[in-house]
Amino acid sequence: MSVITEVSPDGLKLTIAIKGRFDFAKHQELRASYETIDRCPGSSVVVDLKDVTYLDSSALGMLLLLRDHAGGGESDVCLINSSSNVRKILAISNFDKLFDIS
Repeated sequence: MSVITEVSPDGLKLTIAIKGRFDFAKHQELRASYETIDRCPGSSVVVDLKDVTYLDSSALGMLLLLRDHAGGGESDVCLINSSSNVRKILAISNFDKLFDIS
């Protein structure tokens, strides 16, 4: 499995780890990882990009869909552990204005 989901014991934090190429082939798997979880006030989503080797425009679109699902501008979505290449793509796309990137 290339998308791994973990929910914190209190149910307030959803962590999604993506492995390998992050492209349209991951769409169904990523969507399933967050759509089955009920979002509640005060909850957060963390997307771990540590093992992402490639990121394309469809991956950026999927991250935007995740953000919308989590509450849009009011959401708490963090992108963590991105490589320098992935971070560069996120910066060029102005995702640093939409997501907390660390």
